[in-house]
Amino acid sequence: MFGIHKKLRLVTDLSLWRSWRKLSRQKFLRWGSLFGLMLIVSVACSQPAAQDPDPIVSSGNRLTIGTTSKARTLDPADAYEVFAGNLLYNLGEGLYRYEIGTDELQPQLATAMPTISDDRLTYRIPLREGVFFHDGTPFNAEAMAFSLRRFMENGGPPSFLLTDIVESIEPTGEYELTIRLQRPFAGFSDLLAFSGLAAVSPEAYEIGAGAFSPSTFVGTGPYQLTRYDGGDTVRLDTFEDYWGSPAVNEGIDIQVYSSSANLYNAFRTGAIDVATQSLEPDQLQALERAAENGDWQSLTGPGNVVSYLSLNVQDEHLSKPQVRQALAAMIDRNVLRDRVFQQQAEPLYSLIPTIFEVSQPVFEQNRPNQAEIEALLTEAGYSPDNPVPLTLWYRSNVASNVLAATTLRAMITRDYGNWVQFNLDSVESATAYQNLDKGIYPMFMLDWYGDFYDPDNYIHPFIACEQGSVEAGCERGASHSQGSFYYSDRANQLVEQSRQETDPARRQEVFAQIQTLIAEDVPFIPLWQNNASVFAQGSVEGVQLQPTQQFPFWTLSKS
Repeated sequence: MFGIHKKLRLVTDLSLWRSWRKLSRQKFLRWGSLFGLMLIVSVACSQPAAQDPDPIVSSGNRLTIGTTSKARTLDPADAYEVFAGNLLYNLGEGLYRYEIGTDELQPQLATAMPTISDDRLTYRIPLREGVFFHDGTPFNAEAMAFSLRRFMENGGPPSFLLTDIVESIEPTGEYELTIRLQRPFAGFSDLLAFSGLAAVSPEAYEIGAGAFSPSTFVGTGPYQLTRYDGGDTVRLDTFEDYWGSPAVNEGIDIQVYSSSANLYNAFRTGAIDVATQSLEPDQLQALERAAENGDWQSLTGPGNVVSYLSLNVQDEHLSKPQVRQALAAMIDRNVLRDRVFQQQAEPLYSLIPTIFEVSQPVFEQNRPNQAEIEALLTEAGYSPDNPVPLTLWYRSNVASNVLAATTLRAMITRDYGNWVQFNLDSVESATAYQNLDKGIYPMFMLDWYGDFYDPDNYIHPFIACEQGSVEAGCERGASHSQGSFYYSDRANQLVEQSRQETDPARRQEVFAQIQTLIAEDVPFIPLWQNNASVFAQGSVEGVQLQPTQQFPFWTLSKS
């Protein structure tokens, strides 16, 4: 869930990151957004763009959705891009999903929430009867166990989500599944709602390292895949033997556009029913203004992509906590919101986005003023005669990073030019991802999209460290992979405590302590949180903007 593209088209490029990174535990960091702001360099809406194929013409109660995102693969054991995840969300089903419009977990192919053993290691899950896969194969516990084992054993990018946590998966009845964990994890039930953990037909897939089926999908969902030509066009037809309430439409056609300008124009002229991911800020603003006049519908809400600076705490200058604290306080996030994103993103003051109640604006609370910032730099050994040299690296092919980095330099140079020698440098994404954990970059601008809907997914992948010390830094683990190398015994203890705590109030307090610690030690600086947007023609009903960022197609219809 929740960067996506491989092409260097001024978009967030999660596919490159996921393809290149070979991490120990936190295998593949996730960048990007389902509905988010991918393109930032302002391009006039009327600017000529590459010619796309003629759009799909949907008749009757079929709907056409336009996007600029492509799915590299539809194999749930291999798919780790957001667009592919959303297709799997509509084509397939897992044990659990979130109730539409809420963050409440509910059974899907399960019939009840898990029965958890006293040691919180064993999950017994009753399964639904009378379910069939798209190829007619009956669903049962053997099929669900096959699907989850395949996810783990085929070795795709997201496999670590289970292999790091799960010890065994066994059918303990025709319609009962038992999962044994390596250690307790409070967010495990939420993890089971990850779209890649969809049940797949044992007759259509096989288990084996690298044994993927990228162009097909055979699951149990309300739609079945009937066309997928490399991702440019996707056709979903309703599944006649679906066990649950059928889709209220006759099917979905998805048209992938080569540019946001083409997507914008296709929606504006009525060639498509729904536009999602991704549009530029000026295009978003134009569509929102027209929606206020009743031309079409606009739904906007807080997204789940966080953008941040990863600070290398082993760097000569950034190893001093006073410098990291001063740098964090120098950044005016409102300027980024207004000048870079034209108010299409929100200032972020915690690594945990505001979609979670546990999020606290710790980088805004007790923020040092200018005199206190200068005192911090003085304490670290710097002065106007000896300014601290800092270099911010960013991905040259991600337009939001280019503009944000330039704005940050202008902002800090204007206010603290006597104290900070602020430099910029850039590198193409693939190179950055290969070198991020080598300690090459003193600080790097990055984005993060969570795998599953739990605040742990914005903490553990950042500050957890399996091996290291305060002196040597993190030598293996999440912060090493992020290029921060932050190591803290206290942070590790709190992360483990948050993962094992089942009482919501106590878990919230642990997350509060973690966020406070991050604001004090500053291994990362949160910058902004994307807004999620989707646009629909006035004749479309049932458009839902989910807190989890998933986009249900089965609720859409034409009036």
